[in-house]
This record gives sequence, C-alpha cells and structure tokens, in this order.
Amino acid sequence: MREKAVRNQLWVPIIAMTLLIAGCGTKTEPMAEAGAGSKQQQSASPAQAPAEAVELTISAAASLTDALKEIQTAYQAKVKSTKLNFNFGASGALQQQIEQGAPADLFLSAATKNMKTLVDKQLIDSGKQKNLLTNELVVVVPSDGKVSIGSEADLSKPEVLHVAIGIPESVPAGSYAKEALTYSKLWDSLQPRLVQGKDVRQVLQYIETGNAEAGFVYKTDALTSSKVKIAFAVDPKSYQAVEYPIGIVKSTKHSKEAEDFYNYLQSKDALDVFVKFGFTVPK
Repeated sequence: MREKAVRNQLWVPIIAMTLLIAGCGTKTEPMAEAGAGSKQQQSASPAQAPAEAVELTISAAASLTDALKEIQTAYQAKVKSTKLNFNFGASGALQQQIEQGAPADLFLSAATKNMKTLVDKQLIDSGKQKNLLTNELVVVVPSDGKVSIGSEADLSKPEVLHVAIGIPESVPAGSYAKEALTYSKLWDSLQPRLVQGKDVRQVLQYIETGNAEAGFVYKTDALTSSKVKIAFAVDPKSYQAVEYPIGIVKSTKHSKEAEDFYNYLQSKDALDVFVKFGFTVPK
C-alpha cells in the first residue's frame, strides 16, 4: 500500500506538467491560425490598378497640326488622366464626318461656316463654341523658284504652269483663294492651271516639291516650311476673314474632359503656342 502511494505521488507532477504543456499548445494554435488568416486576407486583396486615361478625339483643321501637337505634349504632361487623339483634315470633310456620326469630342474648324452648320444641325451646342483664332491668306512659291510673283496678276504669267489651291468645296483655304481670285477677276482665266489639294497641307506640299509654281496657303503654314517663301499676302478685303471656331460635340461621352480641354485651349498657355506658330488671337 505504501509503495502504491509513493508511485501515485510520483505521477502527480508528471501529469501536471503534461497538462501545462497541452494548455500552452492550445493557446498558441489560434494565434497561428489568426496569423495565417491575415496572410490569406492580404494575398486575397488585389492591388488597386491605376485608372485608365480617358481618350478624347479632336477633329481639327490641318493648318492647326503643328501648334496642336505642341499643346498636346504640354497638356498630357499636366493632365495625365486624359489622352488626346487628333484627327487632322479639311474642315469641310471633318464637318461631314461628324454629321455622319464619326466619333469626335471637339471640333476645331478653319471656317465659321462649318461650325455654324453643325450648330444649326444641333450637333454642337451654340453655348459651347466660340471663335478662338484668326489667320491670313498668302501666296507662296518654292524658296528656289525662278518666277517673279508679287501679286495675283503675276499668276497669269506664261511661266506659271500650275497654281495650287485647296478644294474650294471642302477646304476653307481653297474657298478663300477662290474668293480672292474671283475678286481679282482671275478665277475663270486661271482654271486650266489650278491644281487642287485635299487640304492646305497638301497644297503646301505641291509647292515644296515643285509640282506648282505658286499656291494659296495660310501664313501659319508658310512659316512651317523652309522649302517655300511668301510671295505676297492676299488683300484681306478680297476674301472673308479667316476665323477658327472651336466647339464641343454634343455626342461626346466625356463631357467633363472635353470641357476641360476646351477651356485649356482658351488659356494663356495654349494661346501663346498658337501665337508662336503665327496665329492671331481676336480681341
């Protein structure tokens, strides 16, 4: 009996120690599980992806190409949430594209008549369009040209085989040229020599490549090329004033971003760029 009691007394501390270790083990398990759960939650939460930039499509007269490309760089550096895509061309062709439902958020025309047509057709809100710039019409010749040209009358010289103008029905610069030649009573007599371009930049190219001895372009286009020189400025009384209206297309799906860029184009920063390229800001 006494031996049995001694054996029992020896087992007591062993059992107590076992229970203590077991108790500690049970306390640590939930902590380990909680830690594992935390890691699972962290890995289950994906990193938030940056928002994609809103893309605006701006249909703009070809004569604005160089100025708008510089403005594009400055604007996108400042407003990283907006990407600008430009569709350059003849104002009349761009007007027709918008009428036919081509995607466009803003329209910059080289003639008020194209903007007015879209306003009349309720495709552009009259309250969200305005005249932004003015320009002037000049006649250019190749910088190494041999023919002396100083007035519209000189375009009738026998050595002037080709005179380049924009298509009058769709290119505002061509329409202004037609007005000026009609005013000078030379439109009919020069018909056999006229070479028509799809936009003012193509007209400039005709002169640069020597495919025409003279051509009607805007002053701003003439200033972009070292391959041409201005022969003379066309009398402003002989054609309608060259005005560049801008407007927000009603069908835009990004009205806030379109309005932000519309306002930016009227800011001093943007207007300074236009002036640098030879445009004038109306007072």
